[in-house]
Amino acid sequence: MTTVARIIEATEEHHNYCHKIPSVSCQFNLKSFLLYIFLFFRANTLFNIWIKYKPRLPEWYYNERLVKVGDTLAQIKFHVLQARNVCIYQMVCSRDRNLQNGESLQTCLNALTSLRLTMQVALPQEDLCWLIYNGTIHIYTICRHLMVMGHSAKVLEYLLWASICMESSIPLLSVHYLTWRATLYTAVSQCYFDCQAGIHGEIFARRGLIKIDELKQLEDISSSLEHTETEKIFREATLKMSVMIFKRAVYESRKKSNSFRRESKVNPRKVSWPRTTTERLLVAMFDGAAAQFLAILEALSDPSRNLLPPHPPVPDEVQIPEVTSELFSAGLEILSGNSSKNSGTNHFGIINPSSSLLQLMLAGEEGVSGEAAVKFVKLAFSYEEWNVFYSAFEFVDNFLQAQDDPTWKKAELELKLLTLMQPIVLPGRFEQSDILFTMLKNVDTVYVLGYLCIYVPTHCHNYIVFSFQNVHPGKEILVDVVMCLWQKCKTELQQIQKSGSHCLEYIHKHQAYQVLLHCNYQNILLVFLP
Repeated sequence: MTTVARIIEATEEHHNYCHKIPSVSCQFNLKSFLLYIFLFFRANTLFNIWIKYKPRLPEWYYNERLVKVGDTLAQIKFHVLQARNVCIYQMVCSRDRNLQNGESLQTCLNALTSLRLTMQVALPQEDLCWLIYNGTIHIYTICRHLMVMGHSAKVLEYLLWASICMESSIPLLSVHYLTWRATLYTAVSQCYFDCQAGIHGEIFARRGLIKIDELKQLEDISSSLEHTETEKIFREATLKMSVMIFKRAVYESRKKSNSFRRESKVNPRKVSWPRTTTERLLVAMFDGAAAQFLAILEALSDPSRNLLPPHPPVPDEVQIPEVTSELFSAGLEILSGNSSKNSGTNHFGIINPSSSLLQLMLAGEEGVSGEAAVKFVKLAFSYEEWNVFYSAFEFVDNFLQAQDDPTWKKAELELKLLTLMQPIVLPGRFEQSDILFTMLKNVDTVYVLGYLCIYVPTHCHNYIVFSFQNVHPGKEILVDVVMCLWQKCKTELQQIQKSGSHCLEYIHKHQAYQVLLHCNYQNILLVFLP
């Protein structure tokens, strides 16, 4: 409709001229002309227009309109080509969401290549900037999915192309599109980190920060938006780049420093915030608990790390475990509210159930989002930071129990599931742990039913029962749990198969999701019910 309105508006500009030609009823012919254009978009449309209307319209006007119609048809064609590639991608997702088939992955890459080609043709024309903008959105959507599936190396070039296109199109360089441009910069940096090329990720993030600063200087000279609005846009874009820079700088700065050994001997509980080198870097780079907590989560996140089984960071260098522990300590301090000057919060007072970390940061509010708090607890479990895990679990569990939304009930179930798995993955450390039974004492049987019966070593058998009713955990964590249980009993199952014992039974029908593991020296019973 926008294209139609523009052509009609241009037609009305020549309305008076048309009435000066007495031998031709221009008003009737022009309306018929426009109607004909938008009813028949076919390959021979321009040829039919030439035959029917060229003798009836002024030559200069006819040629001008004809060129514009051709441009409009070209735009529609590019738009349809982009939509076609998006449809191809959606069809692939409908039949193979996880891209387990190599052909599905190749089809997605072909769609990305086609999108890049249409953008390459449209890029030199400023009036086609909307095609460039739409193309970057389509490329980002497909690439983010492929990144989650572990194909960051294959999509890096497409995200780079999308970022450069946003910079190369003059209309898209305005402040209005800065938030989206920063999102593309962040995706490129994350791709580099996923490919174990952190130095390139940091360099690209610093480059993005320079581009943002250049635009801010131009905006300060001549601003067309309200100051508060532009300030919020620049603050969000700067935060995204700063988080990517912190993701590597927090480790690299420690490698270059020789003082961390002396600081590590100081008890952090006896020192006020900021207490460590990591916390001082957080305070220097970010304002507010929300921004600092976001930086901590990004620095600890690793797409190659599974939730189960938990394991500490690989000590490639001695500083890595030190920094990781300091990051968790800082995160716990923020989660508990002790990092704020007004730390009069108890239990889950600092956790916000309705806003994201980015929204809290832009609003200038203190606190962390519920989703981020749950993610922090899972990360602590994954890294075997047990003291942080127990303390953070207490805050987050109190918060989750006070929520009625099914999303939070699902998160509560997943955290309880982790506590039930803890003695299985680390039996020597947690078999006699009283704190675990205290945490499981108040489990709501409506959502999770878990029995952890651990006998003295002379009996040598464990029973684990999980039953999920009404609310079910995420597929990812459930797969991790099943695989972890399988690895624990795989060896004994192989011994049973070799001995010829018939100790494996399958039950296929039940109303609840269940995973039952029964282990002792005589037999193993493993039952999975869908």
